[in-house]
Amino acid sequence: MRTIRSACLGTATALTLLACAPLAAAATGTDSGHDKGKHQVITLIGQLAEQTRFPVNPGGPAAQGDRTVVRSILSDQAGNQVGETGGFCTTTRAALPGDSGGAEECVVTYTLPGGQLTAQGMIFGILTQGLPTVPPPSFDNAITGGTGKYALARGSVHADTIGAGKRRFTIDLYL
Repeated sequence: MRTIRSACLGTATALTLLACAPLAAAATGTDSGHDKGKHQVITLIGQLAEQTRFPVNPGGPAAQGDRTVVRSILSDQAGNQVGETGGFCTTTRAALPGDSGGAEECVVTYTLPGGQLTAQGMIFGILTQGLPTVPPPSFDNAITGGTGKYALARGSVHADTIGAGKRRFTIDLYL
């Protein structure tokens, strides 16, 4: 570990420190956390409540840097409201003619009884020639953390479109 440590600490920029942190964790043999703790799968239905797009080129085609802010109401499988989501997506690759639909980087917070979960990741194929793809494609995002009873959360969120403005979220959770 001496070589990694001296390489990381020799550079004072925040970018280098952030880049070196995963290397130090990997070098120490830290477990992924999937082997420990409690595993839980939560299935929720999200109904889009609000969506606002902030385009870089108002009136023009989708472009890198466009931002979409969303909020959804979350219900359990029985239809009981159990929380909400709030998040934003930034277009990283605009869809071009013949393209697979561009790409967006998204960060979403799931507010649930007992705490919050945060998820982040890329969504591909969401735009076709600057307009939302109908139906939007399925996607997977990483759980990056949480609060309350989800404070040590890790895992993933899989989303499937099941209707107009409606998604099924399957949260594969390790605590």
